[in-house]
Amino acid sequence: MDFFILVLFIPACFALNMIPGPNNLLSMANAQRYGFKYAVGAGLGRIAAFIVMIFLAATGLATVLYASETIFLTIKIIGAFYLFWVAYKLWNSKVPEVEEQNQDNNGIYQLAKQEFLLAAGNPKAILIFTAFLPQFIDSSQSAGSQFFILGAVFLFLELLSISIYAIFGVYLRNWFSKPNMRQLFNRCCAFFIGSIGISLLIERKI
Repeated sequence: MDFFILVLFIPACFALNMIPGPNNLLSMANAQRYGFKYAVGAGLGRIAAFIVMIFLAATGLATVLYASETIFLTIKIIGAFYLFWVAYKLWNSKVPEVEEQNQDNNGIYQLAKQEFLLAAGNPKAILIFTAFLPQFIDSSQSAGSQFFILGAVFLFLELLSISIYAIFGVYLRNWFSKPNMRQLFNRCCAFFIGSIGISLLIERKI
């Protein structure tokens, strides 16, 4: 792969990774509630969903999914309603006097599953892998190996963005030291996640 293409791809890709979408907001909320380690561990669920999407894009299946109005609309509706569910759970989450840090491996698994479903149910993620990544593919070279390289870079930058949002969340733990302030933060995240769900339902497919 041409080094110049990577030079163009990395900043554009990282800008996409850092957009405050539902998964990034969830990472920040998880870090605020449970700590950095749990937020990053949960983020691996998102990475797993994106690995599947990159594989689909590399084999051309993602393009088929995006081209099908029925399949795309189904994913869109399911994804939006899952966002509403996450927002509802976050809005009504209990905030104890002492910070929750007693999550076990099963707790991390549940958080990771939530991240996975949130990423898998977001049709904008499909658009990234069907419209954004192919822009950097050189048709004169092997598409599979290029998807592998671009996908690996994307996943690394996504993990970096997860860590950055988690750091923000940990910083906010000290800022929102009182339970009522932590509840306010959770509800702000819930509001924005719910708003993204609404925008997902009303916007047209481009």
